[in-house]
Amino acid sequence: MTNMTKMTVDMSTVQGCAVTGCAYNSDRKCHAKAITVGDGQTPGCDTSFSNGSHVRETARVAGVGACKVSSCRFNDDYECTAGNVSVGMSQANRAQCMTYTK
Repeated sequence: MTNMTKMTVDMSTVQGCAVTGCAYNSDRKCHAKAITVGDGQTPGCDTSFSNGSHVRETARVAGVGACKVSSCRFNDDYECTAGNVSVGMSQANRAQCMTYTK
């Protein structure tokens, strides 16, 4: 048996996701518990991954757990302050936070 603690955390939410091949995407919405944005330089969605199946839990709305892109104007101590974000495909065909702004 596992011991799980429920936490209430204020975080930005993922309003929509156009990366339909991601395992967390169902009906163009992200259903991960939380995503991580960036590698320090680019605002990629580090949580995105392709899989033949998608998550079964579709009532959950993803939050932004961390943002590692310090150049983003919404980054405050590696936390996203944008309120909500959208994820889409970059020109390099990678999942990316489309709300990223310098």
